Amino acid sequence: MRYGLVALTLLCFLLGGCSEGVLNPKGPVAAAERLILFNSLGIMLAIVIPTILATLAVAFWFRASNRRAAYLPDFEYSGRLELLVWSIPAMTVLLVGGVAWVGAHDLDPRKAISSTAKPVPVQVVSLDWKWLFIYPEQGIASVNHLMVPVGTPISFELTSSTVMNSFFVPQLGSQIYTMSGMVTRLQLQADHAGTYPGLSTMFSGEGFSDMRFTVDAVESDDFARWVREAQETGRALDSETYAELAKPSQAVVPFTYRAVSADLFGGIVNTASAADDPSQRICSTSQRAER
Repeated sequence: MRYGLVALTLLCFLLGGCSEGVLNPKGPVAAAERLILFNSLGIMLAIVIPTILATLAVAFWFRASNRRAAYLPDFEYSGRLELLVWSIPAMTVLLVGGVAWVGAHDLDPRKAISSTAKPVPVQVVSLDWKWLFIYPEQGIASVNHLMVPVGTPISFELTSSTVMNSFFVPQLGSQIYTMSGMVTRLQLQADHAGTYPGLSTMFSGEGFSDMRFTVDAVESDDFARWVREAQETGRALDSETYAELAKPSQAVVPFTYRAVSADLFGGIVNTASAADDPSQRICSTSQRAER
């Protein structure tokens, strides 16, 4: 009884760490990813558990004290055993690979989430070391804080202002990279109201450990109220304020911008693309030489 209580306590302690992780999904994408994880685990356990039991059974049967066990010193080959030994791992690979293949197509990051609600577009820029979220339809932006309406698909466009990074909200699903001069796309949805942690999962320098943000999933009325409040407070995000924001900083407290310059996100992407384009660098060098 005492050992059972200790084991139960240990299990509860270990599972307590799953309250904000991938095993506690709050959206359709994360729930589907958890199902793939459980299906893969079940397939592998269906192989691992019988293998462990068979190993113990063979060791018990062929113990020195068992006189009934047949001793076959000249045994070399058995076609049936070879078929069994190779078919089981082959079947495991096919099943796990099939689950992953089907899931990869169903959970394509660009694939729209089926919903009657109109998706809310959000543009994401990873900076050193913070996250910028631009709401193009609402004309506002926030730093290290993402507000989304419950039950509404969120259509993300993501890029990086500097180094390659990785965007991840474990309870909503689908980690995806952000890259300078490129745009990646992601569809997520929160089905339950709450606050969910988001983070960078790729080391990007000194302030990486503080590169976190919160996702608040609220009802539509609360989301509209937050948008109105954001539109009435804070500064406007233009090229000058963005240049200031883009400077490396750590542990940035969340705040909002009341307005955003038109196509700021596109300008960030295009500027990075031009900087990474060798032909642009050659043109710039020749122009300076002509001056």
